[in-house]
Amino acid sequence: MRSEIQSTDKLLDKLVYRGNVIAVILPCYNEELAVKNVITNFREALPEAAIHVFDNNSKDQTIKFAQESGAIVHSVTHKGKGNVVRRMFADVEADIYVMADGDDTYDAASARLLIDKLLDERLDMVVGRREEIGEKTSATYRSGHRWGNRMLTGAVMSIFGGGFTDMLSGYRVFSRRYAKSFPALAKGFETETELTVHALELRMPYGEIATPYGKRPEGSESKLSTYKDGFKILKTIINLYVSERPFMFFSIVALFLCALSLILFSGVFVEYLETGMVPRFPTAILSVALMLAGIISFFSGLVLNTVTLGRNETKRLIYLSIPQTKPSIKK
Repeated sequence: MRSEIQSTDKLLDKLVYRGNVIAVILPCYNEELAVKNVITNFREALPEAAIHVFDNNSKDQTIKFAQESGAIVHSVTHKGKGNVVRRMFADVEADIYVMADGDDTYDAASARLLIDKLLDERLDMVVGRREEIGEKTSATYRSGHRWGNRMLTGAVMSIFGGGFTDMLSGYRVFSRRYAKSFPALAKGFETETELTVHALELRMPYGEIATPYGKRPEGSESKLSTYKDGFKILKTIINLYVSERPFMFFSIVALFLCALSLILFSGVFVEYLETGMVPRFPTAILSVALMLAGIISFFSGLVLNTVTLGRNETKRLIYLSIPQTKPSIKK
């Protein structure tokens, strides 16, 4: 009996790293050319981790190859990376989550560096900042994607604060606190924006580490559309700005409406002083309506700001109710 207990303890020791259970979570869609290599690389880098592949209705042999490689395969029927992330955080139980794409562009060997940073500095999220490797980096990271990433990252940092330089990276490590408190409302590739803003809004401790970023295997195609998905990400940023900064947003709208009202009314008022008449009656009505709309917008911002504060307090309490990842000493 004692020997069985000892063997079980040894098995459990192999499944944890620094006292924490680790799960590698890989969203995949039509990645039959890369998924085997990704699983093999992460198993070599993190032999103590369970590897989960979340397939999003692949039409090729992604599921077959993932199962043959020994990964735990989950099927997500709702299309979109955001829907996959929602299922990953809900279905997998772990202390530390390592998320990477299944396209073999991220460096699995860097995973332990990301995990150590998360544990040593007691962080809730560490982002693998992509650095292109090889001579032809344009084949790795298209110029349109690079420019769009900088623009969108800069927009989020200016609105919500923070120091991220690669907001759209899909290579991240999360604490259990983060994963189980993340609402996951996005449906598609805009989920990376939502992941970033969630950490910034709750003022979670986070970090970044430079990691090598390579190109896809020959014959594999990116699922990201530069313009279509870029527009979705921009739309998500605007929606998050409205929901998380309502007072600022509606105050700007109110200022614009009131300024336009005064400009229109100034001409009517000058004519009234000169002639004692209001010949442009529709303009006068429009200016009054714009002023009323501006006032309503301002007070709407005040009310919604109170709602946002209450929602953030609730999210913060949920976050604090989840046990912290154990920052044990390195072996």
